[in-house]
Amino acid sequence: MSRLGDRRNRHDAFYQRAQKGGFAARAVFKLEQIDQKLHLLRKGARVLDLGCKPGSWLQYARKICGEAAPLVGLDRTSLEIEIPGARVLVGDVMSIAPGTLLGELDRFDVVLSDMAPDTSGIRSLDQARSEALFERALEISLATLAPGGSFVGKLFQGPDFQRLQKLLRDRFAEAKVVKPESSRKESLEIYLAGLRFRGAPASLSR
Repeated sequence: MSRLGDRRNRHDAFYQRAQKGGFAARAVFKLEQIDQKLHLLRKGARVLDLGCKPGSWLQYARKICGEAAPLVGLDRTSLEIEIPGARVLVGDVMSIAPGTLLGELDRFDVVLSDMAPDTSGIRSLDQARSEALFERALEISLATLAPGGSFVGKLFQGPDFQRLQKLLRDRFAEAKVVKPESSRKESLEIYLAGLRFRGAPASLSR
């Protein structure tokens, strides 16, 4: 997610709004717009945020879900801000066990992923890396979501888009494609959402 200190963002209206609102990044408005469209978050919801740094999505979840809602975040490095009451783990999403993410919780109500790969500038390679991250986030959601729960993941749209969309349709009652207004126009990113999880996880083998 974009940092407020990124010079490219300093004259961006969403950056200005994030700064005034005390949020760690302008990306908070991506989640806000997705949430307003899909009604993902509610008071008391148990939320997992994959790729949570710098923390603005957890900040938004805390605001909407309330002070007592169980929030869990994961990133490769620790947050530079504190999210009151959130359990933030440092680790590799590709190897961490779903049970480690759950901790004492039995299930999550919402799994979020704003993960993006370290970009190479080679479009096909960046798309493939993004698809791998998205698929891993989806795999984690299938292992940790409560029936009826929701998943949202960022994706650089590429050749595997239809296959990944079908995986959502197979496991959720609805699959949605969202492009928030706050996403940069030049960005390839979109968000795929699965609503009303049907239940037990299935194999993600190709």
